[in-house]
Amino acid sequence: MSGYDETFDWVVVGNGAGSMSSALVMRHADKSVVILEKSPWAGGTTSKSGGVMWIPNNRYMKAAGDADSPEAAVTYLDAVAATDSGDAPGTSPERRRAYAAHAPRMLDFLVDRGVKFERSSDFWPDYYDELPGGCKTTRCVSAQLFNTNELGAWREKLRPGFLPVPAKLDEGMKLPYYKKSWLGRKMFLKVILRTACARLTGQKVVSAGAALQGRMLQAALKAGVDIRLQSPVAELVVEEGKVTGVVTVRDGKPWRIGARLGVLVNAGGFARNQAMRDKYMPGTKAEWSQTSESDTGDMHVEMERIGGVLAQMDQMVGYQCTLVPGWEKMFPVPPAQSLTGKPHAILVDQSGVRYMNEGGSYELFCETMIKRNRTVPAVPSWAIFDTDYIDQYMLAGTMPGRNKPAAWTSEGYLKKADSIEELAALINVDPVTLRATVDRWNGFVDAGVDADFHRGERAYDSWLGDPYHGPNKALGRIKQGPFYAVNVVPGDVSTYGGAVTDADGRVVKADGAVIEGLYATGVSTASAMGNVYPGAGASIGPSMTFGYIAARHAAGLGNQ
Repeated sequence: MSGYDETFDWVVVGNGAGSMSSALVMRHADKSVVILEKSPWAGGTTSKSGGVMWIPNNRYMKAAGDADSPEAAVTYLDAVAATDSGDAPGTSPERRRAYAAHAPRMLDFLVDRGVKFERSSDFWPDYYDELPGGCKTTRCVSAQLFNTNELGAWREKLRPGFLPVPAKLDEGMKLPYYKKSWLGRKMFLKVILRTACARLTGQKVVSAGAALQGRMLQAALKAGVDIRLQSPVAELVVEEGKVTGVVTVRDGKPWRIGARLGVLVNAGGFARNQAMRDKYMPGTKAEWSQTSESDTGDMHVEMERIGGVLAQMDQMVGYQCTLVPGWEKMFPVPPAQSLTGKPHAILVDQSGVRYMNEGGSYELFCETMIKRNRTVPAVPSWAIFDTDYIDQYMLAGTMPGRNKPAAWTSEGYLKKADSIEELAALINVDPVTLRATVDRWNGFVDAGVDADFHRGERAYDSWLGDPYHGPNKALGRIKQGPFYAVNVVPGDVSTYGGAVTDADGRVVKADGAVIEGLYATGVSTASAMGNVYPGAGASIGPSMTFGYIAARHAAGLGNQ
């Protein structure tokens, strides 16, 4: 190694949760670490996310007496990743076994470093819980609420989260039900009192992804990690076939940093790069993404330049959205995951036909919409619902009730009609077709079985539905006028493809050989889950776990 302006043991590109996880391993091994982030914010897209980690066989499951094992997790991952043509390039039996084994170890390691986590108090089932090894309770872990004042001068550098109140993620999901039960009202009061207390004491309490990144940032800073914002990496330096460092920017000039043990790329995906989206996933739009503005795929291109193989580039972690008036200025764009998963609502394409289980995985939801659009116009699709729905459930970030923003009606977003046939005319759908679709749905509700798409049969469908509705939490008739429709489009929370890596997190070439000195994790890689999103936190969990695995390998700590 020569010609470097400075040298560290471990150089990390990007500052998401996987970066911090790897950095803490290296600092624990007494190695020097620098994290280079191109944006002015600490936290990456993870900070704006739900911050959930999918961690099988974790310590909180054991404490609750909820049985799980690495074998059950591998059985489940094998089942969800299975395709007729074999494994996708980013996954393999070895990668899946490595994840199942090391994810709970990674969590324990972070807890030992003082990072505070907890299990969701509201069960969050696997998205395909009916498959072998699937979990009907929850394998999900999240960070405890965090007071960002504890970050000192770094407080203002943490990327803001998406929840406007200091509520845990599962609390936030229950708040709309405060009128339905005493437990709901108790939770609503609890959040109000917590908010008031925080204001009176000057605390700035955050939750979800901001809490996860705040706690990881705090731990990294305490451990002595050098974190540099506004430090984009322009080049991976290769000497004699080995990555030995990077070229970044300092004081407006190129700055070369050497890496004795290796470089880890965790720079996010390419969700904000429309040219790359047009190439790999045509028909999707960057402006519908929930990711940060810096998610532009720079390191995807750079890893490919030096011999890395990009795969699963047509995959994204879809997250359906609805485009309200003024959505272009909003971040995030209002999500619509639970919109059609609740009773009294369905989704139809532009011919007025229902074409999926509206309550399933958000990744599968958007994938199905995009595939449908290849044969029948389905982007946007239409959420169809009635007055029972609008009276009971949230819509585009607004609380239950008919008092919606005036612009929703004046600008044509919220379609409203006294009959299904009149509603069909407002969305340019054949009234006979839409009436037949609604009548068929109502018949399924009466029978208690969705014979077309099996909505309500998975534990996850029930979780996404209404806990106070019965007998099936996901099924409800569309019968009470007026009737309504709003658009739904295939947004995302990140892309899901990138460099192919091995079970130790090393980037590999087309011939299967590794690129020495180069590791990658997170959505900079082709997902170890294959082309499927098996549960909440199935991108953050692997990012943190393979960051942990990569650092252990590079530091010579072993991964057995």
